[in-house]
Amino acid sequence: MIVRRVMLALAAVLLAPPVIHSQVPARLRGFTAVATEAERKLERQFRASPSPDRLREYMRVITAEPHHAGSPGGRRVAEYILEKFKSWDLDASIEPAEALLPYPVERTLELVGPEHFVAALKEPPIAADSDSDDEGQLPTFNAYSADGDITADLVYVNYGIPEDYEQLRKLNIDVTGKIVLARYGHSWRGIKPKVAAEHGAAGCLIYSDPRDDGFFQGDPYAEGPWRPEQGVQRGSVIDLPVQPGDPLTPGWGAEAGGRKLDRREATSLMTIPVLPISYGDALPLLRNLKGIVAPEPWRGGLPVTYHVGPGPAKVHLKLAFDWQVRPLYNVIVRIPGSEFPDEWIVAGNHHDAWVNGASDPTSANVALMETARGLAGLVKAGWRPRRTLLLASWDGEEFGLMGSTEWVEKHQDELRRKAVAYINSDSTGKGWLAMSGSHSLQAFINEVARDVDDPRGSGLSVLEAKRTHLADQAKTSAERDAVRASHDIAIDALGSGSDYTAFLDHLQIASLDLGFGGDDGGGIYHSIYDSFYWYSTFSDGSFVQVAGLSQTIGTALLRLSNADILPFEFNGTAGALRQYTDEIQRAAAAGAAPGTRELDLAPLRTAIAKLSKSGNEYERALAHVPEGGNRSMKTPHLAALNGVLYSTERAFRYEPGLPRRPWFKHLGYAPGLYTGYAVKTLPGIREAVEQGQWDEAGRFVAIVAGAVTTCAEHVDHAAALLKKAGR
Repeated sequence: MIVRRVMLALAAVLLAPPVIHSQVPARLRGFTAVATEAERKLERQFRASPSPDRLREYMRVITAEPHHAGSPGGRRVAEYILEKFKSWDLDASIEPAEALLPYPVERTLELVGPEHFVAALKEPPIAADSDSDDEGQLPTFNAYSADGDITADLVYVNYGIPEDYEQLRKLNIDVTGKIVLARYGHSWRGIKPKVAAEHGAAGCLIYSDPRDDGFFQGDPYAEGPWRPEQGVQRGSVIDLPVQPGDPLTPGWGAEAGGRKLDRREATSLMTIPVLPISYGDALPLLRNLKGIVAPEPWRGGLPVTYHVGPGPAKVHLKLAFDWQVRPLYNVIVRIPGSEFPDEWIVAGNHHDAWVNGASDPTSANVALMETARGLAGLVKAGWRPRRTLLLASWDGEEFGLMGSTEWVEKHQDELRRKAVAYINSDSTGKGWLAMSGSHSLQAFINEVARDVDDPRGSGLSVLEAKRTHLADQAKTSAERDAVRASHDIAIDALGSGSDYTAFLDHLQIASLDLGFGGDDGGGIYHSIYDSFYWYSTFSDGSFVQVAGLSQTIGTALLRLSNADILPFEFNGTAGALRQYTDEIQRAAAAGAAPGTRELDLAPLRTAIAKLSKSGNEYERALAHVPEGGNRSMKTPHLAALNGVLYSTERAFRYEPGLPRRPWFKHLGYAPGLYTGYAVKTLPGIREAVEQGQWDEAGRFVAIVAGAVTTCAEHVDHAAALLKKAGR
């Protein structure tokens, strides 16, 4: 499901005095100096464990056959992962679930006028890549498309996002009853048929234009890494920003024999037929369009003049699906905590793929496996985590976060009480560490990244390698100086598109998403060409950065599981909220019609100032806990303190849910209703402003301000507990 999330743009950095970045702190956050020494020794022992050769072998086995959710190959992969976990003496099991997973049974696309052309709808094998001819491949399709048999004029709609339809309106072009042709990019794929349907279109085609994803970017596969002429991006078009997971069990876990909606009651299914095609199949369609010449930004890389239409190109599209409920196989490892067994640290990656899936998701799933092996080695040597560790290899992510969502919904009551944090990965490659997530974990993940060596042997840490890259990418000297002077690198906020969604957006469990990327361009995403050959030839063929991801995530898990005081920090949260509020203020000023009352953000700014003050007070209290002070705290006192700390994210829970999507309950982060993957921060306010719903925006200012105030009160409570411990 996830496009490789590469953070190349400069993020805002925390305001902090210049520091010497190579300096190692005397103690880790949440540890005494003595405990820090022991922790660092343990972490070094763990980081020596991940083996590129083992990672390569795991990938070779897993990607040997297609293994989409619900398939026999998918079950075999789950059983292979389970067997590996058990061979390392870990407590592992498959926890089954199920979901509506429709496969296509009929796919027809033909141009019926002015000329006749039948689309291939088939990715041909490539001689260099033996896996491109494997049996059992899912055909090219968009999961949760509606069934349909329609013939209609074609209209080219650029990327098929709301602003493109505004341009069509200005051009007096109506798509009602038409089949629209959109190119991939600039939003998640499911937004394109959703917006098309809202404008009355009868069907939707999505193609990969070579300007974005093909020969315009570089040599096509197998000469280079980019999408070839007949390459197609499969993918789900479920209404992910409204509700991920099984469409028939919204809010509760899907299990055999359990309660299910009738399919007609499901709210997340697409209402029109939609089909992905290659640029080879798109070319005859575009060649037969006339009408207005497309605006310059709409023009792609194919050798035709891009016209908008409608017609005279007329298209026949026929799609049918089997609409079956199929099994899911989540593989779960549990390492019980010795002191705080009811505080859970969870990490996960999915194992299902659209086809063989070397990059997405196997690259990071094998890193999770090596993390498990490394932790198992520590357990055999006598170590026990203070908190319980859960590692999950999820199923069904590609269809719409099925396995993780159903597991979270099934265990939601227990997770609300016990889950401290969730760490996600999805795919990884060559480049620099991308860090996204809850800003209360920003200082923590920066500290972790400072302690992991850059796997490419630069002599820097993972964090400093990223900082150097950001400085190199800076557009101005002021930006470059700010990056170099900052203590921490700001992490990005999370939208959706991977398995952290249910943890963060539904249950408000602080989450992180980690992976390497940015230095391995390519266009084989969700195609038959995402294979072991492609990955080992054009991505991290040495597997050293896959090992680096295992080292990074494993270090984070050790630190979270062993810390006396959980390493949450709240100045990062306050700073991010202040930035988001400023952005909304500017958007409101730009979007308000004459005579519209001004959006009053003062209550929110007051609450953020309170959180900032509380965060500073907490830092002072933490700094004055004497050496040995946290170790001398009794277990119940530590449990109470840490319970307050990890409940801070729960303060952002809004029980009724966000407008028009009650499943999403986090007031700070959500995927945009019309972006899909990309985040909308403070979504209740921001999207109301964008839609000109000023009363709703004002109402959510008060709601969010209340949540921020509650968070500040939690932080004050934690500071008071720390002060008491220091006496």
